[in-house]
Amino acid sequence: MTDWNECPAVERTPGKVSGAWVFAGTRIPLFALYENLAGGATVEEFVEWFPGVGERQVRAVLEYEAKTLRTALAR
Repeated sequence: MTDWNECPAVERTPGKVSGAWVFAGTRIPLFALYENLAGGATVEEFVEWFPGVGERQVRAVLEYEAKTLRTALAR
């Protein structure tokens, strides 16, 4: 499981979207990104469909996740 505490592109606040991790400054949960990518959407489409989320935020989330996975696999 990814520890999102060190990723500045996301935030979690108790009582906001049931405490889910969301893109910073929005109420859009991270799982929305992964669901859409799994469904075949591109990053550009996701950003278009979810105003308030920037491409830089999405790229930061994906890079953070990739770094986390690389670290876990190296153990």
